Amino acid sequence: MKQNTKRHIALLGSTGSIGTQALDVIRDNPDKFVVEVLTAQSNVDLLITQAIEFKPNTVVIGDEVLYDKVFSALDSMGIKVYSGTKSLASVVEMDVIDMVLTALVGYAGLLPTIHAIKAGKHIALANKETLVVAGDIITKLALTHKVEILPVDSEHSAIFQCLAGEFHNPIEKIILTASGGPFRGKTLDYLKTVTKAQALKHPNWSMGAKITIDSASLMNKGLEVIEAKWLFDLNASQIEVTVHPQSIIHSMVQFEDGSIKAQMGLPDMKLPIQYALGYPARMKSNFPRFDFGLDHQLSFEKPDLKTFRNLDFAYNALKKGGNLACILNAANEIAVAEFLNDKLSFLEISDVIEKCMDKVSFIENPSLEDYIQTDTETRLLAKNLTVKV
Repeated sequence: MKQNTKRHIALLGSTGSIGTQALDVIRDNPDKFVVEVLTAQSNVDLLITQAIEFKPNTVVIGDEVLYDKVFSALDSMGIKVYSGTKSLASVVEMDVIDMVLTALVGYAGLLPTIHAIKAGKHIALANKETLVVAGDIITKLALTHKVEILPVDSEHSAIFQCLAGEFHNPIEKIILTASGGPFRGKTLDYLKTVTKAQALKHPNWSMGAKITIDSASLMNKGLEVIEAKWLFDLNASQIEVTVHPQSIIHSMVQFEDGSIKAQMGLPDMKLPIQYALGYPARMKSNFPRFDFGLDHQLSFEKPDLKTFRNLDFAYNALKKGGNLACILNAANEIAVAEFLNDKLSFLEISDVIEKCMDKVSFIENPSLEDYIQTDTETRLLAKNLTVKV
């Protein structure tokens, strides 16, 4: 990737939690980055505000109904405006773009990422579902097109940073840390009656609603386990999860000699975002620093797989392979949406996922078309199950 010149960025999902924090990083480093593309699904007012400030070449609004409002606000500034999912997938191919930061939520990130890789754009990946759904296809494409995939998740960024200078040394295992979410230590009886408001109160991180619920159910960690397999070429036995409530150690790598490297810092997503955007250079920041002089207590415990079944589902999907992780992801996206719409209880999220993994047809060696069909089939089944649960 380019060094010592400005890096031209396409930011997919600019109005979400990762997107707004990425723009904070870019705003603080105007000598290093240029925003070429901003996209959002429906947060039209914030998208317009961002475009007025950063003056990108192009803006895409996913919801086509909102196109006229965006166009009327930005056309006089010479900013190109498009709408719809096809535009999202094609705009990443612009010649001027160096890097695509995919901060979209869920399955929606898959096709734009594929288009970006085929166009030779380096990827800063904040959309873990892309690798969960079709990690085999994505990693092969990246290798073919000589594209770097730089992780933005704090845990995978931590692993990536721990591996700097160690890529020639075999990994014995990686240890992904999990905060445990708002329900750490709670029983199944307690979880039967938890509310949406309770589930959305993450103890350490400020995130969007979907990922916050995933964190509460440990599905987020399950998705990260699958993502880690593809990012670092590991098998399930090499990926361990430990609950670390303080979220100071973001993840660790254990090498064959038993030595463990950990990446630490205060819980702030701007740090892994900045690391990915500026890689391989570390850029100066004014982020708060961890103070070892304070009375910090760092603790660790095993995750409760019987109570938080989603993490166990993810390990099973990783071990069996095929399209099972795609089924897991699609079922979870529907179930979480229905929980947020007050149609399901918290524990029923796992019930829907389990039934979909049992009922949707398993394909051992899926093509991209198979993944697309699996996603569609699973969503229909999950939606139907939410009515009957």
